[in-house]
Amino acid sequence: MQTLTLGWVGLGTMGGPMAGHLVRAGHRVQAHNRTPARARHWREHYLQTNQPAGELAGSVNDAAYGADIVFTCVGGDDDLRQVARTAFAVMQPGSILVDHSTTSASVARELASEAAARGLHFIDAPVSGGQAGAENGQLAIMAGGEAGTFARIEPVIAAYAKRARLVGPTGAGQLTKMVNQICFTGVVAGLAEGLFFAEKAGLDCQAVLDVISQGAAQSWQMDHRAQTMLRGEYDFGFAVDWVRKDLGIVLDEARALGVALPGVAQINDWYGELQQLGHGRSDTSALLERLRAL
Repeated sequence: MQTLTLGWVGLGTMGGPMAGHLVRAGHRVQAHNRTPARARHWREHYLQTNQPAGELAGSVNDAAYGADIVFTCVGGDDDLRQVARTAFAVMQPGSILVDHSTTSASVARELASEAAARGLHFIDAPVSGGQAGAENGQLAIMAGGEAGTFARIEPVIAAYAKRARLVGPTGAGQLTKMVNQICFTGVVAGLAEGLFFAEKAGLDCQAVLDVISQGAAQSWQMDHRAQTMLRGEYDFGFAVDWVRKDLGIVLDEARALGVALPGVAQINDWYGELQQLGHGRSDTSALLERLRAL
C-alpha cells in the first residue's frame, strides 16, 4: 500500500490507538492533541525507534498541513467545527477530512458543504467497538459520503477496522451510529435488569449465565461484560458521560424526525441517575449499580 502523509487530531481513548495503527502501517502520521499530557502519552506508547513515521504536531494546523488525509476523533459538534475549519484552512486541494467522532448528522452535512466549497472532501465515519476494538484494530466503521472518496480511504482505515462500509451519503454514518447506540444501550439495560433480578431471586448467577448465554439472550455485552458487572468492575473505555452525550444526539435527531423513542429516553434518564451517583466515568455497564442503589 502507498505510504501517505496523514494528519490526526484527537489522541484519546479511541483516537490514540487508531493513530498508532496508522504509524505501524508505515504511514507518516502528524498527530495532535489539545492536552499535552495526552500527546506525550501517545508518543511514549506509539512512537518507537523502529517506527519513525509518526510525529507530534504542535497544532491542528501542523497536523493538517501537507496531509493527504486528515482524521479527527474529538468530542462533539462544536469541537469538530473548530478543528475541521482550522484544518480546512491549510489542507491541500483534493485532500480528505475523515471524522471518526460521534456527532450530529447535521454538522457532518454542514462541514461536507464547507469542504466542497474549498475543493476538499469530507467523510463522516463514526466507529463502534470500544477501547478494546481500537487497541486491537477491530473496529466497525460506518461511513457517509461519496463512493469515490470512501474508496480512497478504505485501504487506509483497514489498519484499525474489522469492518468498514459506506452506508449512504453524508450524514448517513452518524445516523447509523445513532442506530448502534440505540441498540447497544437497550441490550445493556436488559442485561443489568436480568442480573439484578437473578441476584434478588437468590439464583447462582454463574449458573444462570452459563445456560442463558447459549440461547436467545446471548449478546456481546453478556459475553464481555456480565462477569465484570457482577464483580462491580467498570473501568472500561466507553464512559457514562459519553453515552449520555450520544443519546442526547439520538433524541435530538428523533425529535427532528418526529419519531418517539421512549426506551432511549428512559435509558438516558437512568444514565443521568448514574452520573448523580458518581459513575460519570464508569463504563456503560454500570447500569447494574443504579439498580443496586435503589
